[in-house]
This record gives sequence, C-alpha cells and structure tokens, in this order.
Amino acid sequence: MVSMSKIAIGNGHGENSPYFDGWKAYETNPFHPIDRPDGVIQMGLAENQLCFEFIKKWLMEHPEASLCTAEGVNRFKETALFQDYHGMPEFRQAVAKFMGKVRGDRVKFDPDRIVMSGGATGAHEMVAFCLADPGEALLVPTPYYPGFDRDLRWRTGVELVPVICESSHNFQITRTAMEAAYEKAQEANLKVKGLLITNPSNPLGTIMDRETLKSIVKFINEKNIHLIGDEIYAATVFKDPEFVSISEVIQEVECNHDLIHIVYSLSKDMGFPGFRVGIVYSYNDAVVNCARKMSSYGLVSSQTQHLIATMLNDDDFLHNFIMESKEQLFKRHKYFTWSLSQVGIGSLKSNGGLFIWMDLRKLLKEKTFDAEMDLWRVIINEVKLNVSPGSSFHCHEPGWFRVCFANMEDNTMEVALSRIRSFILKNNESIVPRKLCRRSSLKLSLSRSLSRRMDDFMSPAGIMSPHSPLPQSPLVRART
Repeated sequence: MVSMSKIAIGNGHGENSPYFDGWKAYETNPFHPIDRPDGVIQMGLAENQLCFEFIKKWLMEHPEASLCTAEGVNRFKETALFQDYHGMPEFRQAVAKFMGKVRGDRVKFDPDRIVMSGGATGAHEMVAFCLADPGEALLVPTPYYPGFDRDLRWRTGVELVPVICESSHNFQITRTAMEAAYEKAQEANLKVKGLLITNPSNPLGTIMDRETLKSIVKFINEKNIHLIGDEIYAATVFKDPEFVSISEVIQEVECNHDLIHIVYSLSKDMGFPGFRVGIVYSYNDAVVNCARKMSSYGLVSSQTQHLIATMLNDDDFLHNFIMESKEQLFKRHKYFTWSLSQVGIGSLKSNGGLFIWMDLRKLLKEKTFDAEMDLWRVIINEVKLNVSPGSSFHCHEPGWFRVCFANMEDNTMEVALSRIRSFILKNNESIVPRKLCRRSSLKLSLSRSLSRRMDDFMSPAGIMSPHSPLPQSPLVRART
C-alpha cells in the first residue's frame, strides 16, 4: 500500500466525536414525514431556514441577480471569466455594508480589508495560518464549536488550550479563567499567540456584554497576543441586549489594532451555508496581505459574488431581511423553550444563535461524562433525535446538550417536541412540574395546549416583537 502523509492519516480532523457521530446517525436514517416518519430528526445542524420564503420572493422580483435568466445573461461572460483573488469590488462593498448594518451602523468596515474564503471553516484556518506556527497555541473559551479542532489545528499544527468557563457563572468568560489558561499553556511550554472568542456563542446562544469584551481586549493587549472574534452569528440576536462587536469596543479602549481580527460568513446570518461565503476582516495590514494570497485556495465563485452583491446592495431588502430574521428566530426560540419547560426541561438563558443549550443534568444516572454519553445514545437511537452532547463541545460539566431549532419546518419541530415529551414522561417524570404530573391526562393536555400555543405564535395576531413579554401559558393560567 502506498503510504500517505502523517497529517492525512492522523486523527487531527476530529471526526471521531459524538458531534459527527450524530450526523452519521441522521444520514443513515433521515426523518421524512411520509417516507420515513420513524427516522432521526436533525437537530445537530445550526442552519437558519426560517426566512427562505422571504428570500424567494425577492429572487422572483429580481431575476437580474441570476446570470441564468434573460435579465442577467448579459453579465454572464464577464462574470464567468477570470476574477482575481481580491474579489469583485461590488461584492466586498456589499459585504462591508451588511456587516455594518448587522451592527446597527455603529461601526464602518473598509471593503479593502474584506478577504474571501471558502466559508468560516476556511477563514479560521487562514487566520490560524497567519498568526501561529505549528506547536504554538490559541486560547479558546469552553464550551466551543467542535469544528474548531479541525479548522484551527488539522493542517496548521496549532494547539488549542481551553479557557474553562463554568455553569455557575453562566459560562461567562472571566479574567481569572483567561489567566489560568495562559499559565497552563506556559507550564506546558506552549507559546500563546492568541485568544479566539465566539460572539454570539456557539453552542450557548449567549452574547458578551461590553464590559466583558473590554476585559478581553485589555487581557490580549497586556499579553501582546492576537484576538480572533468569530462573529458569524451576529445577525441572529433576536432580542435585547443587543449584540456588541469587538470592532465597536476597540474604538472605546486603548489597544493595538494590529492584534484584532474578525471571522465572518453568510452561512448563519443569512442561511446560505451552501454558498461558502467566508470572510476574514483584519485590522493588521500584514495579515490582510497574507490572507489574500491564501484566499486563492478557497475563493467564492464569481456567480455567488454577483448574486450576493445584488441582494445586499438593495437597502430595502437589507433592512427588511434583518428584521424578518430576528422576528422569526424570536418566535421559534420562544415557542421551543416554552414547550420544553412544560415537561421540566430548562436551558441556559440566551438571545441569539440558532440553538439552545439544553440542561439535562437531572436525567443523568450519575454526574459523569460516561452517563452523559449513555443518555445521548438513548436520545439518538431510541428517541431518534440528533442532539449534540456537551462533551463534544469540550464542556467541563456533564449533562448539557446543544439543540438546534431553526433548521426545520414547523411540523417537523412538533414531531421532535412530541418525541421529547414522550421520552421525559415515560422515563423520568421526576423533572416534570409536580402539579402537571398529577394530571391523568397530562400527555393529551400538553399536546393540545402546545398545539394551541403554536397557533398563537404563528398567527398574525400572535406575532410579538422581540421586546414583548411572554404571556402566561395555558397550563399556567389553568392552575392559577
């Protein structure tokens, strides 16, 4: 057998993880309401499918955005020919404008600092390549996205050192935790080159407040290490407090701007992961120049650039899309978390992202990661839901699970919620509120009330702004 490189045959990809095992379980038995009603429902994919009707309407009204229409075909030749790796000027301008709009126009982005990449995956590897040599380290707060083990380490040889964040502090990043991780790296003879933060957080769905960001900037400035801000979920914040970008904070505190870099994409905020639009935005000229050279390995197709530029240069679309996305995410998140609460399942309080950080610690037979994996296997194999265990996100406390809620239709979500309710009521009624447990017809009562609740959330009369309080549920009103 012909030998392969050590990198190619090694385990650096990180595929041997329950995060990816859940995807495999779904792919071998995917749920379909008619053809495979007993299949696995995909709740491990952070994808935003809630605004496609809105986008479809715009596409129907703007056929010139496509090169394959009578209105757009005249631009086919110039778009199909060679494009340099700087990207189309109108594309970079449109993305810079979108990034500013998502941040409330409180900060402006320079189109000349926009560097393209094949999705956020390529963008992260690009930044890691530019900032650190093999064997050097980046600090990463836990829990963090499992793909970082692949994106940042596999081909670059960079090490990741966890910054331990605990549930007792709502998994917030503290100066103490950063210092402890930095010291641990030094004890292991690892040279720390930077800190990577994800804001809004994947998997938590939380955002960092201004003071926390200022503390982080002060930390990296004192240590003279880089700060990478992954802000790919910036437009998914659906209620107050509003999202604060690292690009805003560095205007308010003294720091070396050469240390600041942002990773962005359109995969989450617009729901376009298939377009592979990744962005590196660096305040460091040398990093911009190096990243631009590297971008030839993962360019965004010129056809995609043309479509995105046309779409994002439409000011009315831009404003209405951002508002529509927030409203749809707010309604789905509120209904989903309320439904889980009716059977005693809680989650970390959040206001962004495409997922919740579900708390199933009460269902563990013991407080160990082995028990967490046992519970996860039951959820995958018997309940037939692909949810991701906290250990795959390097969480240091067992019993937490990431559950995605924006990647499915309403009917599929109802099936998923029904499976969760049945599982909880059958296996561990101790976590269901006592007054609910006394009802002999609990399951039927829940089913009917949730159905009515869904109608309330989705009907025009039931649409609420992200700042509206949640009315009491029918069950609460019935008990009081």
